[in-house]
Amino acid sequence: MNRRGIEVVLLAAAVAACTPAAEQEGSKKPANNTIVLGIDVSGSFRDSRLYDDAVEFAGLYIYAHLNGLGGLRVPTAVFVSSVGGVRTGEPKSFHPINDFEGRSMEQIAADIRNWFPQTDPYTDYNAFFQRVSGLVKERGLILAPLNVVVLSDGVPDVPPGTHLTANENPYNRIDLSPLEFLSRSVTVRLLYASPTVGENWKRMIRHKRVRMWTQEAQVMAGWHKQYKPGVPLARQADLWKWMQDNVDFRARGGMF
Repeated sequence: MNRRGIEVVLLAAAVAACTPAAEQEGSKKPANNTIVLGIDVSGSFRDSRLYDDAVEFAGLYIYAHLNGLGGLRVPTAVFVSSVGGVRTGEPKSFHPINDFEGRSMEQIAADIRNWFPQTDPYTDYNAFFQRVSGLVKERGLILAPLNVVVLSDGVPDVPPGTHLTANENPYNRIDLSPLEFLSRSVTVRLLYASPTVGENWKRMIRHKRVRMWTQEAQVMAGWHKQYKPGVPLARQADLWKWMQDNVDFRARGGMF
């Protein structure tokens, strides 16, 4: 190496040494992105016997993302709540990322069971989406990519006394508009739906900028086949690839 080359190397080393450690570490931080996970605790989801598997998967999903397993995107913010309530429009609390950091997948699943009792009669998607919108604005998370994961059979409840017109169905009443302009990238993922319900969400729920991805309950059960007992989670390559291909799939934007 000639003299000029040596001077360049020494100068670069000096600049690095003078750079504050916090600034150096900051360059390694993941880009801002938010995961909001909602789990259905209403009667229809419990009766379908999907709730237990969904809670177990929720623990796995959150743990895997927080630890970036298999190259999964690490979120900078996580919030978890239930979808529904004792009455329509009832607000629910959201547990933040701090409640999940340092916890195992089993501990996260157990916490979700304890926090959200299976006693709510209504699945209220609109109240959930409105609360997500308010939460993102309150926390200053606007513009960061938003991934809304809904673990539910996707069947909308119609409160007693509600009268639908001849050209209206319960799916038309699901309102995604509070999410439309929160970020340049907003994705709603409905997991554990039937094929018919999944298609109804895609075709009958108005969404323009919001990307939508639905996955059938039969496919969601496949994560168990990818999990290898006795193998550390960091080495479960097949499981993380399955999650990327079937859950975190990059969905297309709205159709209407």
